[in-house]
Amino acid sequence: QLQLVESGGGLVQPGGSLRLSCAASGFTLDYYAIGWFRQAPGKEREGVSCIRSSGGSTNFADSVKGRFTISRDNAKNTVYLQMNSLKPEDTAVYYCAARLGSCSGGHWAYNYWGQGTQVTVSS
Repeated sequence: QLQLVESGGGLVQPGGSLRLSCAASGFTLDYYAIGWFRQAPGKEREGVSCIRSSGGSTNFADSVKGRFTISRDNAKNTVYLQMNSLKPEDTAVYYCAARLGSCSGGHWAYNYWGQGTQVTVSS
């Protein structure tokens, strides 16, 4: 069974950091682009960042540039999202998703999704 599992979310104070993980089982991530998306209550699902199978990355959200970094470890079949200088507006459920081919900022382009992990930034 193809599965993505996110972990690493939690409650953090403004200015703090979290590292989210997206672990795949049932398939290898080597040939997939992996995107991170987030959805806050009452808002549309938003593309955050994506990493291609080659390792090149794209940030979709201007608000995270310079603060979030996406990376992958194919040996561990895992993709990471390092989030620094967190702000209250980063509060959302964060999802990872996989698609064959290149990165896309549209959530409809992804075939496989994790269940999400909650990130709450609050003092």
